[in-house]
Formats: sequence, structure tokens, C-alpha cells
Amino acid sequence: MENTKAKICAVSLSDTEELLEIYAPYVEHTAISFEYDVPSVEEFAERIKTRRDTYPYLVARDSERLLGYAYTSPFVGRAAYAWSAQTTIYLREECRNRGIGRALYEALEKVCAAQNILNLNACIGFPEKEDEYLTKNSVEFHSHMGYQTVGLFHNSGYKFGRWYHMVWMEKLIGEHSEKPKRVIPFRELNDGILEKCGVSRRGSRHHLYL
Repeated sequence: MENTKAKICAVSLSDTEELLEIYAPYVEHTAISFEYDVPSVEEFAERIKTRRDTYPYLVARDSERLLGYAYTSPFVGRAAYAWSAQTTIYLREECRNRGIGRALYEALEKVCAAQNILNLNACIGFPEKEDEYLTKNSVEFHSHMGYQTVGLFHNSGYKFGRWYHMVWMEKLIGEHSEKPKRVIPFRELNDGILEKCGVSRRGSRHHLYL
């Protein structure tokens, strides 16, 4: 594994075009994303806006560019699900297997714990047989990160003329008490808490070395 020096930061809207550059190949050339069309820069920016105040949206960068990103979003969206969040991660293809995904997910998990989130859930495309569009790497990555498969939905995604399964994986990161603590929106977490999670806001000198 090649060591990479990177910094984990909260997303900025100025990152939009570079994040879309990372995401587009997953839409165009893989079944990792079940989208058919690459969103516009404006649409992608709107997606960031709708998440970043309530949920962590983190980017990994080195001195030259963004290497990948990870975020959480609502799980289903009903009030009773407030203590659960859905995770998403994408990396530049050439940045895989360098520990960047692990660093992003570890930081994401720490931030979610600071928010009093208890359950992390991942929705992942899963092939009956691996092909040029989809492998089992994502499921294997999540397993290494401590997630467990809790559901398999058969032939639920159709892309590139093929049917793909979808699995749900989960990781429990907190205690489920009778009176859970209030979920704290990301915007209310101060810089000190984020720094303890290995995350910086723009302008911080705190670095995480991978």
C-alpha cells in the first residue's frame, strides 16, 4: 500500500466541480452508482447544500487536488429514523488501496458518533457474478470497516443491460438507550470537536497523514 499524505476537511461548494469529476466515471462506466446520467454541476452543488448542514460531508485532499469524498444522508427520512444515517464514499480510481477510504470512513464515523448517530447503513450494488461494471470490492471494504450484511434485494438495479442485486450493510456505533440523546446537526459541531474527529474546516492547519 502506497502511503499518501492527505487532509480530511468539511466540504466547500468550491469543491463541487472536482467532486463531480471524481463521481462522473462511476456513473458512466460502472454499476457502483445506479444513476444513468451524470448530474450537472448545478444539480450536484444542490445535493451538497441539502446535506452539509445536517450531515457530515467530508473530502480528502493533498496539496494538489481532491482524492475522494464521503458523506452521510438521511436513512428513509422519517423522524423515528433520526439516529440512523446512510453512508456514501467515492475515490479517484488511482487513489484506491492507499488507505484514503479507510481514513474518510473513520473520520465520518467519529463525526457521526459526536452527533449521537447510532446506526450507519450502506446501500451497495452487488453482482451475482463480478463483471467489468461491478465487483464485490465495496462489500469487502465495508466488511473490513466492521459493517455486516443485513439484507439482499434481488435484481433490483438494471444498468448496462444487466440486472444487479443490492445489499444493505450496517454498523452500530452507539448504545441504544431508552432515551437517546438528541442528534446534533453537523453545523452545530464546533471546530474542537471536529479536530478530535480528524476533520478540519477550511483554513485549519490540522492534518491527517495516511
